[in-house]
Amino acid sequence: MGTFLGLAFTLTLLFCVAQGKVLYYDFVVKETPIDMLCETNRTVLTVNGLFPGPEIHAHKGDTIYVNVTNIGPYGVTIHWHGVRQIRYPWSDGPENITQCPIPTNSSFLQKVILTEEEGTLWWHAHSDWTRATVHGPIIILPITNYPYKFDEQHTIVIGEWYARDTKAIIDEALATGGDPDLSVAYTINGQPGDSYPCYNGLMYNIEVVRGKTYLFRIIHSGMNEEMFFGIAKHNLTVVGMDGAYVKPLKTNYLMITPGQTMDVLVTANQAPGRYYMVFSPFVDTNAPSNKNVTRGVFQYNGNYNHSETPVSPELPGFTNKSDAGNFTIQLRSLNSKEHPSTVPTKITRNITITVSVNQQPCPANKTCLGPGDDSMHSASLNNISFSAPSISILQAYYNNINGVFNKTFPDKPPFVFDYTGNVSALGEAAFVSTEVLMIKYNEEVEIRFQGTNFGAAENHPMHLHGYSFYVVGMGDGNFSDSYVSQYNTVDPPYINTVGLPKNGWTAIRFKANNPGVWFMHCHLERHSSWGMDTVLIVGEGPNKDQKMLPPPHHMPPCSGS
Repeated sequence: MGTFLGLAFTLTLLFCVAQGKVLYYDFVVKETPIDMLCETNRTVLTVNGLFPGPEIHAHKGDTIYVNVTNIGPYGVTIHWHGVRQIRYPWSDGPENITQCPIPTNSSFLQKVILTEEEGTLWWHAHSDWTRATVHGPIIILPITNYPYKFDEQHTIVIGEWYARDTKAIIDEALATGGDPDLSVAYTINGQPGDSYPCYNGLMYNIEVVRGKTYLFRIIHSGMNEEMFFGIAKHNLTVVGMDGAYVKPLKTNYLMITPGQTMDVLVTANQAPGRYYMVFSPFVDTNAPSNKNVTRGVFQYNGNYNHSETPVSPELPGFTNKSDAGNFTIQLRSLNSKEHPSTVPTKITRNITITVSVNQQPCPANKTCLGPGDDSMHSASLNNISFSAPSISILQAYYNNINGVFNKTFPDKPPFVFDYTGNVSALGEAAFVSTEVLMIKYNEEVEIRFQGTNFGAAENHPMHLHGYSFYVVGMGDGNFSDSYVSQYNTVDPPYINTVGLPKNGWTAIRFKANNPGVWFMHCHLERHSSWGMDTVLIVGEGPNKDQKMLPPPHHMPPCSGS
């Protein structure tokens, strides 16, 4: 047996009480047989044998200790998506960014520090493609009252199911430079629904009472496709997103990207009956895509013909970029007395980052399966395709280990061109390196993500660890400085994952007041695997409460250290 890291000092942690309560959870990562669609039944990695994994429940300001024991066949890491982890990146989780994988037959006691987060977040594996089945909700309750009313709440997790082992899928794709396998189904709370043959009755159903209002905590844990969502003949009211409240937004559909969460109110105000609730992919690219849908049933109690086929919602079409964008630009922070917006307005650091899908030349004496003749899929930020090191960047930074990363990620693209126009005359290869973006403590930062027309351009859900940020602007085409005067600096949405429109731009702002090493990447898993990532290292301030907290006594070992 291996060592079980962190258990020896559990009692010491009882005294490390911050604001709120201290909670404890045990996660066991293990292989579990899952029956799904007959021919795709297989054994997958899960936490505690569940797909999706267990819910974590806490209140705002609590501290959570999760003892993660790995008895799976290979190393794994766990990330607490949307938790800022103030001054404590040691438990953030991305593989070889803040830690090395937890080896088989060992444990890592992770500390999850809740501060301002309130609403719905989630946790997931952050190594290889294991998050396909290793994920679950984090429900953060308010200390006092919700700013809205409801009668019951339910958690809805959208997932993707693959016909074979996801680690093998991405390992093979990276080795050949080709496209990874597509998923074969989407699921709602682990159930594919009746749009698939041989679904064996596995469909999510919720029984509702006419006149009651339901809070749906929706989590998009899927791997590679954005989603439209709706319930037939029912309006939706979005009241929260990514662990923060938003101004109530009434709509008949959502557009939600991988990584995002939304809190949505639904009132059962229609004639008693059965109504489909549907997730349908939004596909704005010519890249291979899974265009199936998944369905559940919003079912009234009472006397009526329960055998009738449910009514279907009218959702935007697969390629409806206009409806996807129109939903997103309506989102606003609540910006109330109890939940104010504090948008940075004195920007001290302006950063422009081009976001591209690239091709790399095939190495000599190798056959590649990329999109062009003898090429490999790649992706980049500012024309740098991120190469993960063999040891943790956080540990190298904290211990002053040289040669692991370069502090030279640029504040702007290497050259200016018509980013969203005809780029056929430009080479598509990117520079492969481990570059990090250095930011001083307390800087007021603006990052302008600029989409490009290289490769299979599409919407990119960009996620930043360690921070939520304000989305002050978004549009199509190339960014222009004239757009700054049109920014929303009053009540922009405060989120941690934002969709960068296909061949468009998005501007975000945040104050760099959380020192540490923080991953930034596209949450489409294939793009992140191809190098659409970088790391922000935020320096420390002069005061003790502006410095990183020390590491735990036992971190998972790094083979390269």
